[in-house]
Amino acid sequence: MIDNTIHSTTIELTTSFHDTDAMGVVWHGNYLKFFEKAREALFQKFNYGYKEMLESGYIWPVIDTRVKYVAPTIAEQTLQITASLAEYENRIKINYLIRDLASGKKTTTGYTMQVAVATQTKEMCFVTPDIFLTCFGLLK
Repeated sequence: MIDNTIHSTTIELTTSFHDTDAMGVVWHGNYLKFFEKAREALFQKFNYGYKEMLESGYIWPVIDTRVKYVAPTIAEQTLQITASLAEYENRIKINYLIRDLASGKKTTTGYTMQVAVATQTKEMCFVTPDIFLTCFGLLK
């Protein structure tokens, strides 16, 4: 069972003018970048950042993603982005929630799914490697 009070993290991010499109709202593709920043912070919280990931012998490509746009965001808006580990047994699923910092209003939700791939063989793992489970305190 995942404890989302432990297996989540929240970051703050202020959008930039260069994040916006011609309509003055944050371009839809940038939300994946925002998700990645929060996922990176979550993994670093458990000492499994990119460096440690590579050293462990695994990479974790994204195989599926979903973004639901609830409300637009604009330049210079400060967002709270929460990343929470939702699944971990055969793949990992990270859920995301983006809120406007000032109002607390939800602007965006989504998820990413990733699988472990052994760096030496380039083969996908059908079970989450023990190193991930150990780092996240999930090894049974």
